[in-house]
Amino acid sequence: MHQIPGQAGNAGGFMSLRIENEDRAKLVGIWIRVSTEDQARGESPEHHERRASLYAEAKGWKVREVYRLEAVSGKSVMAHPEAKRMLADIKSGHITGLIFSKLARLARNTRELLDFADIFREHGADLISLQESIDTTSPAGRLFYTMIAAMAQWEREEIAERVAVSVPIRAKLGKPLGGQAPFGYRWHERRLMPDPKEAPVRKLLYELFTEHKRKKTVARILNERGYRTRNGSPFSDTTVVRLLRDPTAKGLRRANYTMTTNSKRAWKLKPESEWVFSEVEPIVPEDLWNQCNTVLDAQLKGRTKASRKTVHLFAGLTVCSCGQKMYVPSNTPKYVCYKCRNKIAVVDLEGIFHEQLKSFLFSGAELTAYLKQADKRMKEKEELLRVLEGEHKGNASEMERLYRLYMDDGISKDAFSGKYRSLEERQKQLEEELPSLQAELDLMKIHYLSSEEIISEAKDLYSRWPSLSREEKRHIVEAITERITVGKDDIDISLNYLPSSAPSNPPNPGNKATRPHRRVAFLPFGKVTLKAPKPVPYPRVPKTLADHLKKHRYELGLRQKDVAKHLRVNEYTVLGWENGKNEPEVRYLPRIILFLGYDPLPRGTTLGDRLRAKRREQGLSRKRTAGVLKIDEATLARYEAGQSMPKGARLEAIERFLTMRPR
Repeated sequence: MHQIPGQAGNAGGFMSLRIENEDRAKLVGIWIRVSTEDQARGESPEHHERRASLYAEAKGWKVREVYRLEAVSGKSVMAHPEAKRMLADIKSGHITGLIFSKLARLARNTRELLDFADIFREHGADLISLQESIDTTSPAGRLFYTMIAAMAQWEREEIAERVAVSVPIRAKLGKPLGGQAPFGYRWHERRLMPDPKEAPVRKLLYELFTEHKRKKTVARILNERGYRTRNGSPFSDTTVVRLLRDPTAKGLRRANYTMTTNSKRAWKLKPESEWVFSEVEPIVPEDLWNQCNTVLDAQLKGRTKASRKTVHLFAGLTVCSCGQKMYVPSNTPKYVCYKCRNKIAVVDLEGIFHEQLKSFLFSGAELTAYLKQADKRMKEKEELLRVLEGEHKGNASEMERLYRLYMDDGISKDAFSGKYRSLEERQKQLEEELPSLQAELDLMKIHYLSSEEIISEAKDLYSRWPSLSREEKRHIVEAITERITVGKDDIDISLNYLPSSAPSNPPNPGNKATRPHRRVAFLPFGKVTLKAPKPVPYPRVPKTLADHLKKHRYELGLRQKDVAKHLRVNEYTVLGWENGKNEPEVRYLPRIILFLGYDPLPRGTTLGDRLRAKRREQGLSRKRTAGVLKIDEATLARYEAGQSMPKGARLEAIERFLTMRPR
């Protein structure tokens, strides 16, 4: 953000003037927490707010804030957003007192009530309970406050104990314990009965699992057929398992088997001795239920161990153009596709990644184009938001018009019902969609950086990359990379957004929550794909026999195993030839020449050069060639070295040998 010159000073002067003119009266807030039962007795939130406002007015206090927690349990309120907001206002001095109707409305938990009192006392603020007339600034008030809070806690525990004792009794009698009936069932005259609409879906779920034995497959099939859970959500594998495990479907309802463990409503199973079972009408045969759960048990026992920690920089993100993921085997430093044998060296891929970041980040044209795209997308979102807000407003007006028309007998009940229902459904959709769209637009605006900031972050990342640790590089790669696709001739790097390489905190390897870099939303408007040529694992102009073999093999898309079969040798022999660890024996050279389609070694014009080339072609050693020519091996060596020249009949024999057809 750019600051307007003098802005800070003007703002400070304005605030000083505002404070000087503000009434010196005590600044208080009003706390409203009303349960649904209280509302039924006529104690509405408005009633409590009016009561507290009048009390503040009578005291000459100024009400600055109202904190609303309608229909929130008093068991634990400290973590509620409104409670956090209130405490923040107390600590900042925004308010210096809190008015509430009675202690039970603030909180029923003794510990939380005492915590509230400590925080208020620490910051010189007051708690004002209208019903108990408590003022926590005095010792007597604090003592009375503690006594009343303890009584409220005792009352709550007494009620909870009575309810807990009654639960098993009601469960044994088959009476409802509260909550919804399981999927596939409904409560009818206080009895659990199969639901005509949901029961067939519950039965189909078991049948599909028996057929496919895959939780995600069952969920996908149910969703594709248009089935949904009771709240309208798609089926998930977790939902499928929960429904398969529930014995209610086979006619055995289980009750009083869970208990809550904390204020976040986490739960755990009770001892089986406390479980209560009752018979209900089954949806599926017991054999089918047992069959499905036997499969689930077997799958649970056969779970694989946790995967090892990621070793390679791009592991899990690198895929072959055929669609298969690429892995780094233990016997080669390359990412390998096991399906089509596509490969790329680990060091080559990291080098390409680094250079492609440079080519994109340091290109003014590409960054400018991206920023224009960002502007365009934000304008599109703003236009869509404007259209939807207009539709929402128009729908509300139309619903109001229809309602008035219906009340004035200007439209029949059936006509009103049909038109109003469709408008109401669309209005609900808009009310869900508008906040989401607005939040997305707000996020885009917040994350939108100037071109100077982008270039600064980009250069920082690129320049620091070589000095970053392996762990830091891996965090950055995970954050900015969606996928790396390795093709036959090129590589596509799809980026999401880029973080800064500068850590906001010192790296802490022992703390997984600590990331060794701070995130900067660099590409929040759409991914960018960088394209680079794939490096070849051989010289483009081969010089040695190993270069020729490797180049030809890659061009044909063959593995070393395939070449070994063609040459009738072991694949490790081919590996040694390609690595230059050893040279092929002369007896293999005819097959190699046939495989390549040419002689890879240089051919000269002298008699010695021609003799060596012919021996390679025929796969003959110098000793065997000397035997064919009926001369001494040392003499042949001198001919090949050009130290002497044959004459007469010996020269004619050599010329006949040179014109022999390849074997």
